[in-house]
Amino acid sequence: MRVKEYWSNNADYYREIWGGNKLELKALVIDDSEMMRQMVMRSLRRAGLGDFDFVEAADGDEGLKLFDPKVFDIIFVDWNMPNMSGIDFVKAIRRLDGGEKLPIIMVMSERTMGKIEEAMDYAGATGFISKPFTEDDLYGKLKNVVEDITASKQKKPKGFFSKLMGA
Repeated sequence: MRVKEYWSNNADYYREIWGGNKLELKALVIDDSEMMRQMVMRSLRRAGLGDFDFVEAADGDEGLKLFDPKVFDIIFVDWNMPNMSGIDFVKAIRRLDGGEKLPIIMVMSERTMGKIEEAMDYAGATGFISKPFTEDDLYGKLKNVVEDITASKQKKPKGFFSKLMGA
């Protein structure tokens, strides 16, 4: 079943999860190839997981300068880049305040168990996506991650008026 069919067939479920709307997600997409960044962003929008707002970076150094845990909900980072690799970027983010638990998805050409293990266990990536990928692949790999983001956003402390009104 294609993602678009799945979305339309399960719209009531997602309305319940996301309160009638798709979750708004701010994502940092890091890849030295502009074409690949565009492909990742287009595929994420089409996958129907959320309403994405993207910020782009051309390498890990630039991504590190743009990083703010209060701004971004999720990060997608390529493995092989000049200046700072994706692995080094993930390790650097994990050492920063607010970067410990932020979902980071490695976008990689390699599918070997050793590379996946390095990304997940050694660097601390939340997940991985192997190139080439489809919208269905993204949906399958990221559905649980987006649900976790949704749950964490719903747990955020409410403001004074929300508390006052019992919301």
